[in-house]
Amino acid sequence: MAASHWLKSRPDATGQLGAVGFCYGGGIVHQLAARLPDLGAAVPFYGNTPAPSEAAKVKAPLLVHLASIDERINAAWPAYEDALKAAGATSAVHQYAGTQHGFNNDTTPRCDAAAAGLA
Repeated sequence: MAASHWLKSRPDATGQLGAVGFCYGGGIVHQLAARLPDLGAAVPFYGNTPAPSEAAKVKAPLLVHLASIDERINAAWPAYEDALKAAGATSAVHQYAGTQHGFNNDTTPRCDAAAAGLA
């Protein structure tokens, strides 16, 4: 949170802020979307979602990327997605068939270059 205020106040910044994160960082992006009402855009890759009750606070458009084989993350997603829709949040969700958590990480055997390129 402090970093977001610092970044936006820099003289070489436009004052706008977006966030992209992967895995744990994807969860942080979801948290930022719920906590920063002036966040311009949020792009979480396979990150934990906040509690569905937090969805009403999301004002930034979300571009969510999920692996199809990711039981822990995918288990929480439907309730959060329903809460986002009920709150009128703008979101687009992409789930990549046959991919595992971390499909965008080219240092692991889970990497799926085609899905990563598409994402």
